[in-house]
Amino acid sequence: MRKALLGCIVVLIVLMPLQGLAEGNEKDAKESSKIPGSVLLISKENTYPNPAQDLPQLQPSKLAQALLDSTDVKIENPDLIRMFNESSMNESKLVVGFGASIYLGEWPLAYESTETNVNWEYQKVNTNFIDNRGGKSPQRLTYNQEKQKKVTGGLTAEIPKSDTVKKMMMMKATEKTGLPLSFETVIGQGTKKSQTYNVAPKQLGYLYSYVPAANEKGKVTYGEVFLTFKGGKAKLEVKNITQQGVGAWIPVQDHLSFGFLATTQPR
Repeated sequence: MRKALLGCIVVLIVLMPLQGLAEGNEKDAKESSKIPGSVLLISKENTYPNPAQDLPQLQPSKLAQALLDSTDVKIENPDLIRMFNESSMNESKLVVGFGASIYLGEWPLAYESTETNVNWEYQKVNTNFIDNRGGKSPQRLTYNQEKQKKVTGGLTAEIPKSDTVKKMMMMKATEKTGLPLSFETVIGQGTKKSQTYNVAPKQLGYLYSYVPAANEKGKVTYGEVFLTFKGGKAKLEVKNITQQGVGAWIPVQDHLSFGFLATTQPR
């Protein structure tokens, strides 16, 4: 009895730091994604209408859920789940004793996020400027996008089935940050904001605009998926499981970070 109790205490001591680490990662992501005062939403002012990038969680059908539950390997791939949702099977017509194994291919099965941070000055997209060195009163500087700019994110390394992996990474990063993320966002020419910045006499004023982006890091699990039939039942078998580290930059859609500089020297 004492040995069993001691074993439980040891397990709890081991698990508690791991749980604290996971909660710490979630807290760090939330802290990193708190929008600073220098970042403004421009969805209404943006002259280029960016399409929404909502990726709702795909709900498995009854058959898909039964197949997912038939294996201990975690499967979150929305493309694989969609394929199961679009399939049908009449198990009552499967002959008892019938056996078969159908190879469905190698798939990215799930993505585990280990770190999520936001760089609020990921890429500069505009500079507005006023020269008030010869002026006698302050001049006002406002944001006006001079050229249309497209900012594209992407994976930091090439990996198999990258499009599917990007979907899973964007879903996880969006969930952790609460920000509208997209691998591509456009700031339209002529986009403006009414916030003003005063440039004093004898000074030059620079207003820099940046598109923020989330830096997502984690591990993707790959495996060869088989649909097997045995004893009148269908189930999934996953073989040759591997894991690969992966990172990505995912821009924040329709947000700009502003940096104002007043100086006597040209930049």
